[in-house]
Amino acid sequence: MRRTLLLLAASLSLLAACSSSSDSGAQSPDTTPVTTTAVAPDTSAPPTTTAVTDLPTTTAAAAPDPTRPYKVFVPTTYTKGTAMPLVVLLHGYGASGDIQEAYFQVEPLAEAKGFLYAHLDGTKNQRGDQFWNATDACCGFGTSVDDVAYVTAVIDDISAKYDIDPKRIFLMGHSNGGFMSYRMACDKSDRIAAIASLAGATFADTKKCAPSEPVSVLQVHGTADGTISYTGGIIPVVNGTYPGAEQSVANWATYNGCSGSRTPSSPALDFEPNISDAETQRSAIDGCPDGIGVELMTVNGGAHIPGIVFPDGSHHLTEAMVDFLLAHPKP
Repeated sequence: MRRTLLLLAASLSLLAACSSSSDSGAQSPDTTPVTTTAVAPDTSAPPTTTAVTDLPTTTAAAAPDPTRPYKVFVPTTYTKGTAMPLVVLLHGYGASGDIQEAYFQVEPLAEAKGFLYAHLDGTKNQRGDQFWNATDACCGFGTSVDDVAYVTAVIDDISAKYDIDPKRIFLMGHSNGGFMSYRMACDKSDRIAAIASLAGATFADTKKCAPSEPVSVLQVHGTADGTISYTGGIIPVVNGTYPGAEQSVANWATYNGCSGSRTPSSPALDFEPNISDAETQRSAIDGCPDGIGVELMTVNGGAHIPGIVFPDGSHHLTEAMVDFLLAHPKP
């Protein structure tokens, strides 16, 4: 796990470098798809996690694009003919589906809570960094790759192979994957019931997002995030502005037709094992349509890659994100 977090940190530090760079001569990425290489989770880390050995095997799937394979996990409780929820995880810039799963550890939750789960890989740019062409701020850097079409095609492919409840299709993502989750909610609101974004952001320009129906949104963000700022910012390479966590939530409250203000709940939650005491404040927008939730989890002192796993192996933040999704099917 420690090696996995170092790999994730190194990958996402490239995004930080891009976001702080003023080099207007940066090369445009090569948009030709290449075969992705899975990075296996490190199993030699200190005992900070609980090993899970009785889960079904995650299987690789080549369709709809054999150059961009994805992996799907099917819980033992799956029964043909009974529709299950689907959760799709989108990795951060420069990471991979395997690295993101090793960090988030969604598979044990899929088995325990009963949902199908897939993690995907983006395409590679000229530096070999995998990315999602999400919003104008992050992180395609001028690419023409249509990741909305790709993610939708993966959802269609899984739905053709398994019984998926069309009202319970969810996305969760970290950083660039969070931006991509918002992009899918904007462009495919008829398909996506809810998203959960860690350190991502929606479009700054509200005219670029026109959801045809409400999508429930959970934004999780650390106030000490030095890569994607909690208060919003700009990525100079593409002159791409992104809104802060509070503004992202406010924008989606408007899109969803919520009429109230954001109200904090109590008590604070302890989701970050590296920060003493309870550090996460949860708040929700009031007056949303029935069945629609728009919420913010502010991780006070939280970094871009917050701690996830407690010494006993529990991972409360990931579980809270999954629980939000499962609690918000399409009305």
